[in-house]
Amino acid sequence: MTTAATPVITYKAPARRHPVLQFMLHQPLGAAGLAFIVLMALAALFAPWVAPYDPLTVDYGAMLGRPGAGHWLGTDSFGRDVLSRIIYGARTALAIGFLASFLGSTAGAIIGVVSAYFGGATDMIIQRIMDVLLSFPIIVLAIVVVAMLGKNLVLGVDLNLVIAIGIPMVPKVARVVRSSALAIRELPYIDAARTAGFSHTRIIFRHIIPNVVAPYLIMLTAFVAQAILAEASLSFLGLGVTEPTPSWGLMLSGAAADFYQQAPWMIVFPGLAISLAVFAFNLFGDSLRDWLDPKIKI
Repeated sequence: MTTAATPVITYKAPARRHPVLQFMLHQPLGAAGLAFIVLMALAALFAPWVAPYDPLTVDYGAMLGRPGAGHWLGTDSFGRDVLSRIIYGARTALAIGFLASFLGSTAGAIIGVVSAYFGGATDMIIQRIMDVLLSFPIIVLAIVVVAMLGKNLVLGVDLNLVIAIGIPMVPKVARVVRSSALAIRELPYIDAARTAGFSHTRIIFRHIIPNVVAPYLIMLTAFVAQAILAEASLSFLGLGVTEPTPSWGLMLSGAAADFYQQAPWMIVFPGLAISLAVFAFNLFGDSLRDWLDPKIKI
């Protein structure tokens, strides 16, 4: 008597989508913000080929020209093409925005981790310093720092301006990262690492910092928008980027304020560029927070 062979059941794991594709499917608004950021970055990177005119070329015969076929977004009081200056201004905004956000977020993350890990008097002293910095509005503290440091141009970027914008971000990032690091410090594997005789440096860099990357990335992305807005504000006040360097904030000051009734496009289009950039980074930052937060994903 023959017995029927037992069928073999095989399990095929479902194909995993790429993380970027998953983010785009689950966070469409964040994907839209990311798309605009990439578009802005590409325009800034390839500005010499994308911009229709040299942003520094003065044409007195085309002063205050209305938007049209020759100049899509019009010209300013010196006859310079507004569209070209907005495209080149994206370089200034992104360079200072990313550098300032990276500097402030990284310094804040390190301070937050150190404060949480050592605790005690170290934590108390660091947090009181952070309280002092938090008591100043970001733009006021940036004005004080940039006024004290002056200008220091390196490869066309004012490093002192980057520092001035990055410093006000430090205490906020430090507070957020510290709260995450406090929870991680109490986990059993941290006690095991201490028992095994690992140094403080190894425990911080190998076991704590990798576990606070998510809040760090969220704050880093969110603060790019604030850095762009702070750079535009300082340039508008005459404490940031100076002429003839294209800057969105600088385009809103000076002659633009004098000719806003005769040539409103000198104010409308740079202001729109600032608003869209800040909105895109805020959308992407909020969506990234939702995507990386396990409590929301459950």
